[in-house]
Amino acid sequence: MAFSLKNFFGAQDMTIGSTWHKLAAFSIPLLIGNIVQQMYSTVDAIVVGHYVGDAALAAVGSSFTMINLLLILFMGIATGAGIMVSQYFGAKDRMLLSKTIGSTLTLTVFCSILIMIVGALITRPLLKLLNTPDDVIDMCAEYLIILFTGISGIAFYNLISGILRGMGDSLMPLVFLIVTCALNTVLDLLFVAVFNWGVAGAAWATVIAQLISSVLCLLRLTSMKDVFELKLSHLKPNKELCLSLARLGLPAALTQMIFSLANIVVQSLTNLFGTDVIASSTIIMRVDGFAMMPNFTFGMAMATFVGQNIGAGKTERAAKSSRPGLIMGIGVSAILVGGILIFGRSLMRVFTETQTIIDFSYSMMCILALGYIAMGVTQILSGAMRGAGDTMSPMWVSIISTVIIRTPLAYLLAFMTRSESYPEGRPEVLFISLLISWVLGAVITSVIYSRGKWKSKGLVKADPILEAAVFSHVSEEN
Repeated sequence: MAFSLKNFFGAQDMTIGSTWHKLAAFSIPLLIGNIVQQMYSTVDAIVVGHYVGDAALAAVGSSFTMINLLLILFMGIATGAGIMVSQYFGAKDRMLLSKTIGSTLTLTVFCSILIMIVGALITRPLLKLLNTPDDVIDMCAEYLIILFTGISGIAFYNLISGILRGMGDSLMPLVFLIVTCALNTVLDLLFVAVFNWGVAGAAWATVIAQLISSVLCLLRLTSMKDVFELKLSHLKPNKELCLSLARLGLPAALTQMIFSLANIVVQSLTNLFGTDVIASSTIIMRVDGFAMMPNFTFGMAMATFVGQNIGAGKTERAAKSSRPGLIMGIGVSAILVGGILIFGRSLMRVFTETQTIIDFSYSMMCILALGYIAMGVTQILSGAMRGAGDTMSPMWVSIISTVIIRTPLAYLLAFMTRSESYPEGRPEVLFISLLISWVLGAVITSVIYSRGKWKSKGLVKADPILEAAVFSHVSEEN
């Protein structure tokens, strides 16, 4: 019995056993965890929407694109580390696994300090550049500056939970997340509804809860001594490993930067439509976050599964995982999106009591509905390619779908739909352009994946930088 419990709660080896079973067992807690994590920002929106007002709801929503932009460094580190951890775990390389985790933790500390300083300095100037309405900008700036002050908690939770997932442990991050999400909800109500701190209260609730979750994840990570070891010497960044981490993570960071910049450009267009449309977009983004969860979940599961198997030299097993991954991911997504459409108006009413905002938000979710299936294809196949070490292909797909297709199309459609009633164009174009970009992105991703070049990107046996790192390590130990 003790053996089974250890395997259930510990790192999971995905290089053996049924592909369907391994993906399902890993994805279920991961899906629940992603949904719970989405509750952080959702609870903020619900509480400020009801207890502060629609302007506060719009302020929280307007901050979303800036937060994503300034989290680019963490995105790159987390992606590179996740690929390396899963492949070294699959290859059973204990020492390189330990060195990778130690180097990654140190880099995250440096990046947290940098983002905390830069974020506070550029927040208000960037909000003005984005045409943020006067009735929203002060609250939005206050919310963002507090989040950047506590950025280390947000960064470390996402990073360490990613490392744990790379080793096949999706359960313990879920447990910690459920606990801290409950804490976040309590603190939101206390700070906003009782203490009347407004959007600042929602921000402090998120910062405190995320900090606690990151500490719990760190304690979990340091307890896994049967898989790796974390000595002080491992915390010293290793040059070769950091170069490989940058090579793998930079495309993901560039993808996130391009995506965030494009969203900022679109957010500037959104802001021209006024506070009600901004508030509606905030609601849609929160519901959209839940609708996207199956796609992101099975994308991450595929990255871990493929990474471990590529590391173990089981390329064909990695390739055959795409079919069960797509079936499970798209199936769960279809069920979830169906529920959102059926109960959509009730969901919108959770955020606001303004009927015009509710009606518009629901109509836009109906436009996006079919796009979630397309995004399932994109995320799952991109996750498989990233797990193998091919981070460039998903980057190019993101550039094409977001920069070349979505952003210009949104402005073009807005221009074409200008009228006396809609001097800035119809706001529906924001979501029609998004749907079109999702569908085309899925088509492009499918073509790239089917070509199969990602299968040769494994870094455990083929990367000369990593071979140099192994040689360097052996020399140091001897």
